[in-house]
Amino acid sequence: MYAVIATGGKQYKVAEGDVIRVEKLGAEDGAKVVFDKVMLISGDELTVGKPYIEGASVEATVTANGKADKVIVYKYKRKTGYHKKNGHRQLFTEVKIEKISK
Repeated sequence: MYAVIATGGKQYKVAEGDVIRVEKLGAEDGAKVVFDKVMLISGDELTVGKPYIEGASVEATVTANGKADKVIVYKYKRKTGYHKKNGHRQLFTEVKIEKISK
């Protein structure tokens, strides 16, 4: 059984026992999180929402919070001597999917 959930402006295909990284949720380690924006559930039959399925939810446990690897942003304009170097580390929350319910 798997589901497609929406969180942080992105969609994730998840199954029970999966560990995924989502945009930062602001929850402590070990906290329970419920995703209620479920777009699709596949089990005995396929259920598709319009856009979300009423009453469906995915329960997860927060395993870690952290920062992703640094991404270098380098801007450059030729012949003018302009160049600018920046770095960015995106915050994330790692969750383990516990239960998918309709």
